Amino acid sequence: MVYGGEEALRRQYSIGDEIGHGRFGTVRRCHSNATGEALALKTTPKAPLRDPLDLALAEQEPKLHLLASSPPCSPHLVALHAAFDDADAVHLVVDLCAGGDLLSLLFDAATGALKLADFGSAEWFGDGRRMSGIVGTPYYVAPEVVAGREYGEKVDVWSAGVVLYMMLSGSVPFYGAAAPEIFEAVLRGNVRFPPRAFAGVSPEAKDLMRRMLCKDVSRRFSAEQVLRHPWIASCGGDAVAG
Repeated sequence: MVYGGEEALRRQYSIGDEIGHGRFGTVRRCHSNATGEALALKTTPKAPLRDPLDLALAEQEPKLHLLASSPPCSPHLVALHAAFDDADAVHLVVDLCAGGDLLSLLFDAATGALKLADFGSAEWFGDGRRMSGIVGTPYYVAPEVVAGREYGEKVDVWSAGVVLYMMLSGSVPFYGAAAPEIFEAVLRGNVRFPPRAFAGVSPEAKDLMRRMLCKDVSRRFSAEQVLRHPWIASCGGDAVAG
């Protein structure tokens, strides 16, 4: 799956305009020289990655993305077509998703298939292993991560709870003007449902969010419990799980 460096990349793909960028990397349009297929190219330069953890995450992203997309691959996952790695950067060729992000789709009342993308901060859990270190976007990161404690897979349940809250209200549950204020709100963990934003949201949905956004990790739902919750079942639990 890793096919060499930038020289090999440019032999196989024609690279176009930038369509997005993040803290460390950029995303550009590209086309396969063999088939003409329109794709996206994510490039993460290694020079700005002064933290060894950031560099390690960038270099292992192709492997994790490949593992996640192994057959049977979910239709809700951005497919990895090729990876190129050299001394200067990591390049990933992935599906081109031109429909915008989740919130833009919700506000525009558009239709389309949601796809999970960007494994730059991902880690592989297994055998009861715990993790440490602050990794993630402030609005979505779990309180045990912010507190500097070791953590497990329930941090993903917390993050999914934040996404669900945003989908149902159009706002984030823990807000601050800058990262320190956001982290303080996350550590307090006070989940509120303003009547104006949640007027049409059922008690069952609010119950699920409270259980996903529970500051006490021992009481927070697991992913399996989330999928068995009555609100998920009422939305078509099998479809959600798929």
